[in-house]
Formats: sequence, structure tokens, C-alpha cells
Amino acid sequence: MKNFICYNCNRKLIPEKKTRENTFEVLCCKKCKIEFPIIDGIPRFVNQNNYANSFGYQWNKYKKTQLDSVSKLKISENRFYRVTCWDKKKLKLQKVLEAGCGAGRFTEVIIKTGAEVYSFDYSDAVEANFQNNFKNQNLVVFQANIFSIPLESESFDKIFCLGVLQHTPNPKKAFKSLVPYLKPGGEICIDVYDFSFRTLLNLKYWFRPITKRIKKEKLYSFIFKVVPFLFPIKMFITENIPLGKYFAFFIPIAYHKGFIKEMDNMTYKDLLEWSILDTFDKYAPMYDKPKTIWEVRKWFNEKEFSDINVSYGPNGIIAKARKK
Repeated sequence: MKNFICYNCNRKLIPEKKTRENTFEVLCCKKCKIEFPIIDGIPRFVNQNNYANSFGYQWNKYKKTQLDSVSKLKISENRFYRVTCWDKKKLKLQKVLEAGCGAGRFTEVIIKTGAEVYSFDYSDAVEANFQNNFKNQNLVVFQANIFSIPLESESFDKIFCLGVLQHTPNPKKAFKSLVPYLKPGGEICIDVYDFSFRTLLNLKYWFRPITKRIKKEKLYSFIFKVVPFLFPIKMFITENIPLGKYFAFFIPIAYHKGFIKEMDNMTYKDLLEWSILDTFDKYAPMYDKPKTIWEVRKWFNEKEFSDINVSYGPNGIIAKARKK
């Protein structure tokens, strides 16, 4: 815990044990007189009730669904290396920051390289990540806000943030908040949903003004009942009708078979579970802010970065660069 700093004064936080009704650990800033609790082995730098609650709910309910180690497929691993283009052999002993870990599907991939990984999320999804990956000595899991990360600047060789930025109040600011933690010469990789004409047709954005305001438990209960009814219909249309995938686009649930190659041999039960999870992921988040590829390119100031590469990828827009 010695590597955490106070995001108010940048002084190192000191671990201490406190005793009231129970003995518990905290990280203290002696100057600011602030204490951050360590709950279930995880340092917490934010309030538990925040705009990312739906993610904590879904990832603690489906904590193992997207893990390659459970599915015995390489869905997360292939996506990670296809997006980042990093050489896994060169990651050993490098220091890597993962922003927005969820249940740890990519954490599981990166820790296998031998890199020293710091992984955080704004929601209590960190609990699922910790349970899935805590046995790895090269992993530190903590709960924090992407806009105020309690770590030393210029201390990471690599930073990645996949499937997260569009779910923050300000995606550009969230991206910019990561850059100071990258060492000169270090690499950063992000992705973000893309905004296009197709986005305007996506029924998700028609329903979200309502669904994001529904209590997450009630929304999940509704989705859990409806998706098993719609899923076989969408599967049949996609796989058996000419141009079916275009018609099936207007059935407002998640469906991945045929779009993610590794899922071709997945069982119906597992495909349905992914669909329920990702349908909830579509409609529950407080924020969902896709960006155009031109907007994302503007985020990368050429005076600050080199080797800039912005393109379309499996989850929208991929952007990679090296810090000068």
C-alpha cells in the first residue's frame, strides 16, 4: 500500500490500524487529515454510492461470465492484444495501469505476462476483480475515480482503458486524466463507442432516457425475463434469413454469435448469459456518450504524443499513442 498518494496534496499515504468496534485498516494522509478505508483487502478512495453503481451490480452478479479461464475461450485475450498490439513477452516487469477493470476480464490477461498491474474501477466491481485475481502477487486492486487517481505521476510504462470512457460524465476529460500517470516513452491504449449514422438507429439510445432512471434491480429483473424470450428469435433471424443480421439489429437485446468468432462453439446457455449481461450493460449505465473518430483524434495532442494511431475496432474506436 506504500505506493498510494493523497490526491489533494500528493503526499504518500500511510497504512494504519484503527480500533473502534472492530480492528480495521486505513490509508492516512497526515497533512490533510484524511483516512481512506481498506475494505475486504481493497483500498477505497470513493464513496460506495456513485454513478457507476450499475456496473458494480452487474459485475458482482456475473463475476465470472467473461473470464477466459472459465469459458475456456480466448475472447478477452484476443481482443486485448488485437486492440493494444502489445508484445506480451515485453510486458514482463513493466508497470501497467488498468482504468475501469470491471470483473477483471482483461486483468486476468495482463497479469499472466508478469507485469506489475494496478487495476481500479469507480464501482464496487473491484470486489469481483479481487475475488477473481487476488492470488496474483503482481496485482494491486483499488477503488478510485478516474478523475483523481491516487498514484504518482509518470510511474507507468503502459496504461489501458477499454470499454470505460463513454460511461463517464466527460470522456475527453477522463482520457486526459490518465495521461499524467504515463512515463515519457510509455504507451496508452483506449477505446470508446463510436458515434455515426448507425448510432442514431440503435434502439438502445431510444430507450436509455427511460431505462437509465429505473432502479437497477427492477431493470435487471425485467431484462432477465425478456431476453430469454427475444434471444431465440434474434438468433433465428440472424442465422437463417438473408440479410437477417440487419433486421435483427432492431431487436433491442445484445447478441454476439457471428460477430465474435470465438463464440461460434459456445453453448446456447452461455450465449444467453452473455446476452442478459450485455443487454443490462446497454440500458443501465448513467452515461453512454459515443464519440466520432474525429473527436478522438483531437484528444491526442501531437506535441504530447508520437506514434498516434486512431482507427475503428471491435468495440468502436481504438486509439493508441506513445508519450513523448
